[in-house]
Amino acid sequence: MSAQRPRIRKRPMSQINVVPYIDVMLVLLVIFMITAPLLTQGVKVDLPQANTEPLGAEKQEPLVLSVNSDGNMFLNVGGDPEQPLQPSIIIARTAAVLQQQPRTPVLVKGDRGVDYGRVVQAMVLLQQAGADSVGLMTDPPPPSSPKVP
Repeated sequence: MSAQRPRIRKRPMSQINVVPYIDVMLVLLVIFMITAPLLTQGVKVDLPQANTEPLGAEKQEPLVLSVNSDGNMFLNVGGDPEQPLQPSIIIARTAAVLQQQPRTPVLVKGDRGVDYGRVVQAMVLLQQAGADSVGLMTDPPPPSSPKVP
């Protein structure tokens, strides 16, 4: 007679192996850390400083028309944001954005050293394209040192 051993059933393992998930998350973290600085685009503009309240968090990215110290105008939508644009192109691109998304905030970022008339011309171009209201961007002033009596 052969003696049969009773079979012992192994229970399935109910734990999740998270090591592969951690590896994937670390790789994604490194990728985002490398690509995030590359995503910021724009033109270097020396903004005037003013004590203003910051705008609330917007759901949409604002349409920004930048005017550098040479008086050249740049738009943050469309082709290359570092390529100066002609007024007709600015009007066309702004109108296209506002037609698709009418609630898009519209801002002018004028350099501190640019002629005031050039900033006003930029605002007029945006209004010709259909912008109801145009805001001006400023930098906050540096924190002043506390006064000692």
